[in-house]
Amino acid sequence: MFCNPRRSLPGFALYLGDSLSLTCERKKKQRSFVQPSLVSQAKSKGINLICIDLERPLVEQGPFDAILHKVSGEAWNSQLADYERKYPGVIIVDRPEAIEKLHNRISMLQAVAELQVDDCRATFGIPKQCVVETVEDLADLKAMTGLKFPVIAKPLVADGSARSHAMSLIYNAEGITKLQPPVVIQEFVNHGGVIFKVYVVGDYVKCVRRRSLPDVHEDSLRNSEAKPLDFSHVSNMASNPEQSSLVVDEKLSQAELPPSKFLVDIARGLRSRLGLRLFNFDVIRDIKLGNHYHVIDINYFPGYAKMPVYESVLTDFFLGLAHEKAAAGDAEPQEGGAVTN
Repeated sequence: MFCNPRRSLPGFALYLGDSLSLTCERKKKQRSFVQPSLVSQAKSKGINLICIDLERPLVEQGPFDAILHKVSGEAWNSQLADYERKYPGVIIVDRPEAIEKLHNRISMLQAVAELQVDDCRATFGIPKQCVVETVEDLADLKAMTGLKFPVIAKPLVADGSARSHAMSLIYNAEGITKLQPPVVIQEFVNHGGVIFKVYVVGDYVKCVRRRSLPDVHEDSLRNSEAKPLDFSHVSNMASNPEQSSLVVDEKLSQAELPPSKFLVDIARGLRSRLGLRLFNFDVIRDIKLGNHYHVIDINYFPGYAKMPVYESVLTDFFLGLAHEKAAAGDAEPQEGGAVTN
């Protein structure tokens, strides 16, 4: 329907920064997503991808059929509101107030705790966790009531910055006292050194395996001198530093994936409760229970370029948005522009 060369192409704007000043890090993120392969495949289906010019007011650009963006601030939210007033038919992916739910590690997992999925093959939940907001709470470990070592400490704010990814695996009370509140303390669950990253793109759900932290054994807990292990991303950790990469990769490839329908049902539930279309969630299997899984993190607009055949998946998603807009009453998509970086 949208591939007819006589008709104007749907225009989809892209903004992947988290502030209105595009830093080198944001340019790198933009390039990693808007790869030539994605631009080419999208255009072959009648979709123009147009990167937003941050040096100009948004309301002066376009008109666009949809705007994709990641994170935001008050100034950007105001620009989106102005744009919607001028072009009420535009589709915003995703709403700023919905994205905001993932900026707090407690509120992001609250949606998981409220989900109910009927599947006799597997169960799920979230690890035991608590929030430590003051240094005083760290001193007497009041917040640790009910949690057992080891634990993972994560910044409460999850805004996509490098600081928000700074995490620590802590083995004892001494390690707790070195933290800088506010932090979330989450009980560590042995999961075989494998994490499952579940990508959600609208109705599409894809699960992939990634390396994770190695299991922690009793010997490590009895060692009172064990120091906190700092890391940024769980999926970047080697499963076992004493094993060769070949052994680790073989173990990873042989890890059984969670039931497909089980993950799809969780994804649909999260999509509905969070009001988001583009996100992923991290899942681990509790090796003590076998068929019980923990959702440990949710990320907005993740690195989709790492997902298999991401170009086809995203192009189909864009076409879905175009049909959605047409069905809403704007049968003639707005004219797009040239693809830029």
